[in-house]
Formats: sequence, C-alpha cells, structure tokens
Amino acid sequence: MLSEILAALRDEQGRVVIPGFYDDVRNPSPTELEVWRRLGFDAGGFLGAVGLSTPAGERGFSVLEQLWSRPTAEINGIVGGYGGPGTKTVIPTQAVAKLSFRLVPGQEPHKILAALHRFVEERLPADASVSFAHEGGSRAVGFDMQAPAFRAAARALEAEWGKKPVVVGCGASIPIVESFRGKLGMDSLLIGFALDDDRIHSPNEKYNLRSFTKGARSWARILAELGAIDVTAST
Repeated sequence: MLSEILAALRDEQGRVVIPGFYDDVRNPSPTELEVWRRLGFDAGGFLGAVGLSTPAGERGFSVLEQLWSRPTAEINGIVGGYGGPGTKTVIPTQAVAKLSFRLVPGQEPHKILAALHRFVEERLPADASVSFAHEGGSRAVGFDMQAPAFRAAARALEAEWGKKPVVVGCGASIPIVESFRGKLGMDSLLIGFALDDDRIHSPNEKYNLRSFTKGARSWARILAELGAIDVTAST
C-alpha cells in the first residue's frame, strides 16, 4: 500500500497530483524567463554530470525553470520488512517512507502538509492506518529584482567587476531569510562570489583569493550605494 500511494504522487507528465499543490505557485515573469534564457546554461552538461540525459521534472519546462520555479515532491527513503541475507517469507506489518517537498514562492508549508495527509488517508484500505512524524517546513523566498536595494547592489557589482551581475535562482531557500522578511519586513541581498569549481562544502573545497579580495571591495561599494538611496523617494 505504501508503494502504491507513493507511486500515485506524480503523473506521467511529472506533475505532483496532490489536490491544490499548485494553487499558490507564483510563476516567473516573462522578464525573468528571458534573463534565464540568456544565461547560456548548458543543460546537457548539467544533466550529464549526474548521469542523466533527460530531466526528471515536469515536462514542458526547461531545466532552469524546473530548478528555480517549479515545486517538487521527493521520496528520500523507504524502509519495510526484511532485507538481510537468506530467504524470508514474512510479510511486513509496517513500512516507513521519508518525503520532502521543495516549495516555491507563494506556497504555504502547512497547506501542503495538510493536503498530503488527506491524499494519503483517502487511499488507505480497510484495516490500514497511517501516522505522520517529524514534520516541518519553511516558505520559499522570492525577490523583486527591480527594488531599489537590488538595483543599487547591481550598480556596485558592475562598478567593481566591469560587467553586469547575473541574477540566478537557487534550488533551495535559506529559512532565516524568510524569517527576516516575515518578522522584520526586510529583504536580504544574497550575493555570491564563488566559482563553479569551488566545490562548496565538499572535502576538496577551495576559494580563489581574487574572489575574496574583490568580494570585500564589492561589499564596500554595495554599502556605499545603499547609503545613497533616497528612502523617502523609494518608499
């Protein structure tokens, strides 16, 4: 039963079929999509690095759209019955699955969890029961890239590096960033200077000295630009 329920989470097009799952999803603007298209992203190389030739997400969306703007449902692990050596014919009475959902701006974690509960409970046969544990979540973060603070940061970065900064998405939000917005009403500037081969958080992680020195200079310029914003005019 657990296998059947998990298999029913997505349809043949890669869409999550939990009722209401996409109701609050905020789609990227045409301007954002155009910026992403101009990035020169190598989808084939990206997929090939992890042994794929085609993306596993929703059909009809580019790899970057799947990564940066579409919500997902993942099965992280399944445990049940006996898996050791030797022959066993015992049918397990309990099975466990661990799931995660990568949400996008507009979606509420508590609504998704409630919808998941209903989805599972409606598919339980007679004499079967289910329990949910270790649940939690954080809202995804999206920004208005035309806001004064972001335009100021872009000017500062261009002045330091001699080229326009690239605005990219990310496959995961940082929960504290949403806390700053929800509790303090403040957006955060997330500006990175790492290179593709820096291997962040890996055993062979490295960081170029040029990124370090020019990153520090960049922040001096950014703070100066932010300090020059006319708060009265921008609000």
